[in-house]
Amino acid sequence: MGYHKKQITKGKLGEFSKIEEEFEELKDAVDQNCKVLIICELTDLIGSVESYIKKFNLTMEDLIAFSNLTKSAFEDGKRT
Repeated sequence: MGYHKKQITKGKLGEFSKIEEEFEELKDAVDQNCKVLIICELTDLIGSVESYIKKFNLTMEDLIAFSNLTKSAFEDGKRT
């Protein structure tokens, strides 16, 4: 089974199923408490999101910009 302790369905790069696969692999890495594997799966998750958002003509910079707006709203107290 490789690095993972449970069976994880493979997704297709560029599809939402790949994000699901990488998230399930991340959960398994966390369950194993393996920091190196967690890092690997987090980077794979970033890659799967980056590939998926191309369908919507978005970039990681677009996501980060919106994330920063959300952070700012929480810091300003507009969101709780």
